[in-house]
Amino acid sequence: MKNNSETHKGQDGKFVGEFQDIVEELLVRHKSILDCLTKYQEATARVNRAITKTVTMCGCVSINAGAQEFPVDESIKEFGKHVSTHLEGKLCESCTEIIEEEIGNHLFYLAALCNLLNIDLREVLNKEYSRLNTLGHFFLS
Repeated sequence: MKNNSETHKGQDGKFVGEFQDIVEELLVRHKSILDCLTKYQEATARVNRAITKTVTMCGCVSINAGAQEFPVDESIKEFGKHVSTHLEGKLCESCTEIIEEEIGNHLFYLAALCNLLNIDLREVLNKEYSRLNTLGHFFLS
């Protein structure tokens, strides 16, 4: 089995590149950077709305939020054990499908922005992965 860095740089990178290529081919109508920016923002709002509807319309998930409590005697690495997502329940199949579709649309416009700005999404992901891998929990400080 490959380790994470091998998987990250191997087949996954190829897939991201192919995804970015097909977005370049298919993006015709919203080729203007202004159109693309607003479509990206709209896609972000649609992801947020779909998640909100899991609580307000479907009810498969509920939110029980309160202040996060961090133990003073724990390292930052251990904080994750004590932090709540504030989510209760589990996404139903229908809500999962809707959110996945909206996230896919969001990714489409992210790749489109990268194309318009001549940025290789694979390189962005590789740099971010390396930065997170190098900094680890110090990234959060």
